[in-house]
Amino acid sequence: MKTFCGRANPTTGAMEWLEEDENYDYHQEIARSRYADMLHDKDRNTKYYQGIRAAVSRVKERGEKAIVLDIGTGTGLLSMMAASAGADFCYAIEVFKPMANAAVKIVEKNGFRDKIKVINKHSTEVTVGPDGDMQCRANILVTELFDTELIGEGALPTYEHAHKYLVQEGCEAVPHRATVYVQLVESKRMWSWSKLFPVHVEAEDGEKIIVSPSEMENCPGVPSVCDIQLNQMPSSDFTVLSDVVTMFSVDFSKPVRSAPTYYRVQLEPVKSGKAQIVLSWWDIDMDPSGMINCTMAPYWVKPTAAFQWRDHWMQCVYFLPNEEPVLQGEKVYLTACRDEYSVWYKLQKDRGEEEKKSDVRVETPVCRCQAHLLWNRPRFGQLNDQNRTRQYIKSLMKVLKTDSVCLCISDGSLLPVLAHYLGAKQVQYFFLFFFLSNHLEDKIKIIEARPELLTSSHLEDKKISVLVGEPFFTTSLLPWHNLYFWYARTAVTSHLTSNVTVLPQSASLHMMIVEFQDLWRIRSPCGTCEGFDVRTMDDMIKNSLNFRESKEAEPHPLWEYPCKSLSDPQEVLTFDFRKTVPQHCLSTEGSIKLLRKGKSHGAVLWMEYHLATDISISTGLMQISNEKGNCEWNPHCKQAVYFFSSVIESETLSDLPSAVTYAINFDTKTGDIAMDFKL
Repeated sequence: MKTFCGRANPTTGAMEWLEEDENYDYHQEIARSRYADMLHDKDRNTKYYQGIRAAVSRVKERGEKAIVLDIGTGTGLLSMMAASAGADFCYAIEVFKPMANAAVKIVEKNGFRDKIKVINKHSTEVTVGPDGDMQCRANILVTELFDTELIGEGALPTYEHAHKYLVQEGCEAVPHRATVYVQLVESKRMWSWSKLFPVHVEAEDGEKIIVSPSEMENCPGVPSVCDIQLNQMPSSDFTVLSDVVTMFSVDFSKPVRSAPTYYRVQLEPVKSGKAQIVLSWWDIDMDPSGMINCTMAPYWVKPTAAFQWRDHWMQCVYFLPNEEPVLQGEKVYLTACRDEYSVWYKLQKDRGEEEKKSDVRVETPVCRCQAHLLWNRPRFGQLNDQNRTRQYIKSLMKVLKTDSVCLCISDGSLLPVLAHYLGAKQVQYFFLFFFLSNHLEDKIKIIEARPELLTSSHLEDKKISVLVGEPFFTTSLLPWHNLYFWYARTAVTSHLTSNVTVLPQSASLHMMIVEFQDLWRIRSPCGTCEGFDVRTMDDMIKNSLNFRESKEAEPHPLWEYPCKSLSDPQEVLTFDFRKTVPQHCLSTEGSIKLLRKGKSHGAVLWMEYHLATDISISTGLMQISNEKGNCEWNPHCKQAVYFFSSVIESETLSDLPSAVTYAINFDTKTGDIAMDFKL
């Protein structure tokens, strides 16, 4: 049996369905899973163990048998904690078959075969009774069904069903409750991830301003949460407008309702400003008294707490539909609306009286302007980056003439508008765009055809004298996927003048060896967790990585994941856009010298685009900021990370290597880059 998987094809810029081995999907799921990250989360695991011990004790003190239901058991860790805490029996539910099989092996290996039954079903399909999956209802409910938003993985409907059909009334629950906290802030940086700011262009005939259409300005965007490592956001990038307040909490020991609803709190701004962003996080109390607490609070809220790094639970950034001016001391109402899987917010001025609950309709926000569907949040940030835009304006001014016929190839780009304002006679643009509010519909021609299908009639029999691209394509996952621009340039060769100017004129692939502060944990084996042997899980992840993933780079936004450079950055491949894509592969090999001591966790790779003489744009390293080698990364792009096998195998190298050798091959037929490293 074969399986079909969607993949971006860098040579066509399109998503294509590829036939893969039937195990591909399963290996992807395991290799990219966050199981390793959770098993490394010492704080989470310790608190769960304490909470489970306490719950088992409370049930035993009542003279009852402790029967545990563990929904989403994963490795079986929480069930093993319960069994070793004295639970009489545990039902461990896991819907993902390979994971359920691993849980059976792990449970057996740790000697709990008689105490734990692994059930490979969705919890809503589990039956109770003499012939059922469970002999009786459980009196302890243990789960870990949470994501950064708390409810995004379906925790509410799962709890609702469990209380109705699988657990006793008045059961113990670990965690006992979850509480969601919010804080109102003003932040130009975060607001730039949701709205398009005006762009000022100094043209020969005076200043021009590119503005976004009113439907984009007033669009509520999409309700999907923006989850980030908020601990990497410097305090200088936002202004706190309110204290931290409790938005809502859920008691998991009582019946839970998943139906859409809303919660409202009154806020008294501590500072005047523009309310734009709601920052949010949650904590869980593992016991009814709240003595065993696991929190996701960011650094400025609990500055004395020792921070546990984790990637499976982060913090949330929510964008208000519009910015609202608030005055210090003048109360406002913040409303959180939720459905079964997501939360969104709105802010209202205090009208002097509380509205009735029926006045607030819980309607999911819908993007009306299309921009939030076309651009993700980092793309909004990129388009709002004035320094970056300035580099493109500077480059365009160097190459554009009054008789220039310009063709732009990039998704949802400002370049056609910039080219027009900077004096291009005619601008053609692939892919639909919506800058009609700038009254340029008759100045910029949108070509709704793929580059390889371009005809001279599309161009009104003119030849292109300036070909421009950022390049940016929505299907790109890894930095070099935007090389689709080169393939598109090759496809339109017959429509270009003999002395065509291509901007960018070339690109280069760069790399650097790094030591990560924490990101290495997501690929590192665990061995034992809270005294339980979980090596079966380690082997399973390693096996899946070896299926393909460990030989590939993966995308990560490195501004969220601190690392230090162990080598200088090195240019490894160049791509000349002034020429067509060659038939042969582009290969390079060599070695990169390690200048600093540290653990070589992996290589980071990124692209640089050379727009014109002395003007370049980096999608990766911005600077190495100090002697220790701390790095600053482009915050609008994901960089490619290739983890070395020593991380995946958890090898301890006897002595620090002095260099890393590499072999990199760009296959011009597929647009893919293969790489290999040796320490």
